[in-house]
Amino acid sequence: MKSLFLTRRFFLLLLALITGLVVAFFVPGWLMPLQLAAGLLATFILLDLVLLYGTTAAGGGGVFGRRVLGDKLANGSDNDVALYIENRYRFPISTHIIDEIPHQFQRRDVLFRASIRPAETSIIRYQLRPTKRGEYEFGALNVYVASPLGLARRRFRFDESRVVPVYPSFLQMRQYELLAIHNRLTEAGVKRIRRVGHSMEFEQVRPYVPGDDPRAINWKATARRATTPHAADALVVNHYQDERAQQVYCLIDKGRVMRMPFEGLSLLDYAINATLVVSNIALLKHDKAGLLTFSNQPGTLVPAERRSGHLRKLLEVLYRQKTKYLETDYERLYVSVRTQIKQRSLLILFTNFETLYGMQRQLPYLRRLAKEHLLLVVFFENTELRAYLDGPTSTTQDVYNQTVAEKFAQEKRQIVRELNRYGIHALLTAPQNLTVNTINKYLEFKARGLI
Repeated sequence: MKSLFLTRRFFLLLLALITGLVVAFFVPGWLMPLQLAAGLLATFILLDLVLLYGTTAAGGGGVFGRRVLGDKLANGSDNDVALYIENRYRFPISTHIIDEIPHQFQRRDVLFRASIRPAETSIIRYQLRPTKRGEYEFGALNVYVASPLGLARRRFRFDESRVVPVYPSFLQMRQYELLAIHNRLTEAGVKRIRRVGHSMEFEQVRPYVPGDDPRAINWKATARRATTPHAADALVVNHYQDERAQQVYCLIDKGRVMRMPFEGLSLLDYAINATLVVSNIALLKHDKAGLLTFSNQPGTLVPAERRSGHLRKLLEVLYRQKTKYLETDYERLYVSVRTQIKQRSLLILFTNFETLYGMQRQLPYLRRLAKEHLLLVVFFENTELRAYLDGPTSTTQDVYNQTVAEKFAQEKRQIVRELNRYGIHALLTAPQNLTVNTINKYLEFKARGLI
C-alpha cells in the first residue's frame, strides 16, 4: 500500500466526524446520525479504493505517463520538457504530477495539476535552464491519481533514473545556423557589413544589372561581347566570393579569471557557447574551425578543419572543458600557438582582464601572437558595475562608490585602447552579447579581407 495516499478532503471529513462525536457525548440525539455518517465515510473510502485499484482500468495500469526530452540538454538555454499523462480509467480523474528533476536545478516546485477525461491524454510542457555542463540525473515521474470521490490518491511512477548530459548550447548554435542559412542574421543583432574593395576570390563574370558596382565592370570581356548597339546590354562584371578555407581558431582561457558568474553561467561557459556558434558560422562560410584551450599549462588542441563530423568533435571537446583555479600562463600559450598553428589564422582569444596592469603583464606575448596571426582579444564588461553606475545616488557615500566604480570601468576601456595601439584587435562585451558581438567581428574581418 505504499502507493496509497489519503487526501485532504478525507482528513477534513474525518475531523468533522470526530468533532461531531465529541459533541454527541453531550448531545445524545446526535449519536445515531454521526454513526451513519461514519459508516458512509467508510463505505466511500472503500469504494474509492475499488475504483483506483480495482478492475475498472481499461488497457491495464489505470494511468500511463512518460517524460519526453532530448538525449542531451543545452547549457544556458531553455530546454523543452513534455509530460504525457494518459487516462486509462473509465471515469474522469484529477491528477497531481511531480517530476523529480535533477538536483542541480535546486527546484522543488515542479508540480502540475490536471483533470483528464477517460481515454484522453494530457500534455504538460515546461522548460529547464541548466547553468553547468555535466551529467544530470532525472528521478521518477510521479502521478497521483484521484477518482471523482477524491478521498484517496494512487501513485504511479514512470521513467525512473534517467541520466541526461548537458552540452554547450547547441540550441543557440542551431538558431544562428538557421538565420545564417536564410540570410537573416540581422534579426539576432548581427550587423550587415559593407564590403571594402575586392579582397575576395574571383568566381566568374556575369551580365551587368543595375545596382552593380561600376568598378567591377570587366571591360575586356565587355569588348568581346559588345555585339549589340546598346552597350549596357553587353556589359559584364566580375563576380567575387569570400575567400575560403581560412583558419579560425578559438583560444579559450580556463584560468581563474573565467570563474566569474553571470546569470548562473560562468564566463568560461559563455566563451564555450560562443565558440560553438562562431565555429559553426565559420564552417558555413567555408572556413576551417579549430580550438585551443589553455590555463597554467597547454590544454586541448583541435586542428582547424572543415570535414564531416568536425563540429561534433568540437562539441565533444568543449563538453569536457573545466575551469582551473590557477593563473594563466600566456608564455605557454604563445609556445603552443607557435609550434602547432603554422598557417596564418584568425585567433579569437576569450579571456578576461580586470585591470590594465593585468593586461600589460601579458602584452608581450599578445604582441608576438599578433605579428604572426590576426588576433582578436575578447574580454568581458562587468555588467553589475555598469548597473551600479547607472543607478541613482542619494548620499556622499554613493557618490564616492560610483567614482571608484567609474575608475574600474574606465580601466576596461583603457585596455581596449592599449591593445589597439599595438595593432591588436580588442572586443569588450557584456556576457549576454558575447556571441553576437564576436560574430560581428568575424564577419567584419571577412568583409575587410583581413583573413
